Amino acid sequence: MDISSTLFEIIDMRSFSNLWYWIALAVLWSSVSHWTMGVPHDLLVRARRVRGQTEQDLLDIVRINGNRVLYIVDVSGLALLGLVCFVFTGLGTLGFYYGVEFAQAVFLLLFPVCFVVLLHIRAARKLRAGEKTLEFVSKVLTRCRIYTQIIGMISILITSLWGMYQNFSIGVLG
Repeated sequence: MDISSTLFEIIDMRSFSNLWYWIALAVLWSSVSHWTMGVPHDLLVRARRVRGQTEQDLLDIVRINGNRVLYIVDVSGLALLGLVCFVFTGLGTLGFYYGVEFAQAVFLLLFPVCFVVLLHIRAARKLRAGEKTLEFVSKVLTRCRIYTQIIGMISILITSLWGMYQNFSIGVLG
């Protein structure tokens, strides 16, 4: 017996029973909820508290990231939409029709992030059309962050329920 066979016997390489998958899920949603539209939440809090140069930095980074997001959507949004639909259709078919657990895991990890991307696009459009004040920007980013956290909670719930179902149906010994 070689070393790779031994490792695969000792370490369970299925996605939903692997600790690294659940760590990746937690890190993904922690990062996504911290970085709203490319703006770290601590910068928003500090800008509300300190004002001055920090406020100007926040408004600048929101303007730059919002323009960047809208430029990408305007220039290549349709091609990206087609590519994303192709990838998720493939993952969904492989995962849920053919029963490939890795495809299920990747689908459940990344598909909810599409809704967060749509939230960021909506927030960028709202910020471009609205006032350029700290109060307005803060309100839009905070609301976007709350919706992102709600999506994350629902995603983690669905992923954990599906993962438990997979682990119980496959069993301990495979």
